[in-house]
Amino acid sequence: MSRRDEISIREAIRQMLERYHLSDKVNEIRLISAWEGVVGPVIARHTLHLAVRKKVLFVKVDSAALRNELSYAKSLLINQLNKEAGAEVITDIVFR
Repeated sequence: MSRRDEISIREAIRQMLERYHLSDKVNEIRLISAWEGVVGPVIARHTLHLAVRKKVLFVKVDSAALRNELSYAKSLLINQLNKEAGAEVITDIVFR
């Protein structure tokens, strides 16, 4: 077996994700998983639902006051969540 034909497992997985167009979905899952770490446990407890569609994160919370406070930190949250995901996954956040 020739060494030049060998690739790392990491590279093989990356190639598979790109070939089957799954890398965007994996990044979305990373971003949603990072939500609690970015906003903290108190806000995460008041978060009812998270979903990503067309580079927009939809966040449903159980408090109008919290929704208002989060909207002030929208650009900071976008930057931190994308950083945690390791890619530009979202460009906007909609709080509901």
